[in-house]
Amino acid sequence: MKEITDAMLNKMSSDISSLKDGLDPDNIAYWYKKIIAEAREMAPPWLVDKINVRQDPVLYLKFNLGVSKRAVRYLMMAIGNNLDEMPYSTRLYFLKVQDMVSQEMDKSLV
Repeated sequence: MKEITDAMLNKMSSDISSLKDGLDPDNIAYWYKKIIAEAREMAPPWLVDKINVRQDPVLYLKFNLGVSKRAVRYLMMAIGNNLDEMPYSTRLYFLKVQDMVSQEMDKSLV
């Protein structure tokens, strides 16, 4: 019985650590760099400089995403291509980014 309890506690501890690490500013920055690099590879040369992200120097979890309307699809594809590799909480973060970008695009169409 003690072994089962210890195994359950170890699993819970591991799961909690994984969730915490997934929202670490360095981890989010790593994924942004990877996604931006992939989006730039897919984009035509004239849109490469229109895909940017900047991390706030004071609020480490705040990122300013600068993407032109024509480059949004490349960003969305790059996020989608990387979701399966991300930790769970990081995946949720980038799903929310996709949702917010989609909402902004919808607003501009109205």
